[in-house]
Amino acid sequence: MNRRQLLSSGLLATAALALPTRLPAQVRSGNPRDSLLAEIAKREQARIDHLLWRRDIVGIADFGLHSSAERFHFVDLERGVVDSYLVSHGDGSDPEHDGWLNWFSNANGSHCTSKGLYLTYGWYTGRYGTSIRLNGVDATNSNALDRAIVMHRAGYAERSHLEKWGRLGRSNGCFAMGDADFKLALLNLGGGRALYADSLGLQPDGTIVEPPTREAPPDLKILSPENPAGLEQINPGAY
Repeated sequence: MNRRQLLSSGLLATAALALPTRLPAQVRSGNPRDSLLAEIAKREQARIDHLLWRRDIVGIADFGLHSSAERFHFVDLERGVVDSYLVSHGDGSDPEHDGWLNWFSNANGSHCTSKGLYLTYGWYTGRYGTSIRLNGVDATNSNALDRAIVMHRAGYAERSHLEKWGRLGRSNGCFAMGDADFKLALLNLGGGRALYADSLGLQPDGTIVEPPTREAPPDLKILSPENPAGLEQINPGAY
């Protein structure tokens, strides 16, 4: 049984995502995807509850969607609202630059996006202005601080870039957003909240996107994609 069949049979919550059966908050949109996101947010938040400073909003980055999709979600568990925005992934995760994340990596020098749960730290001033430090708490993203994987603003994550090229540009593994969207991230996620990144592929109607499948290189530690013209490649997370 494939993932789409699981969805139609009503088993998605338990089989595909291993979600709890009880919603943590009423999502006012009535959107099937947003209800699932609320469950994921509560589940992941509970894993690091003792570390959190704020429990109102959880960030979820769904890298199972194309970079043209609004795949970064602010899940407000107190108000029951989900707001979604654009976000870039790492060039090491998408060497073809077709807008799809092919694989995750936690390796230094990989330029890849890392899967897992993060704890957001305070703001700092980096190459692209104010940015948010991230601490990876899973084995799959434990090198986030060492790799300087952060949240920051970038021109290649603006909607204007998407309208011109049909996809966003790529980061060095950071969560890059357009300027206006990142200002919301500073308010919604800065300082001791949970951020979860995974390849979920959830669409608003609850169906699941099946991204292209590609085999990861045998050693992502030495992966260093060439720099396509016009793309910013410097990691702004250098503290």
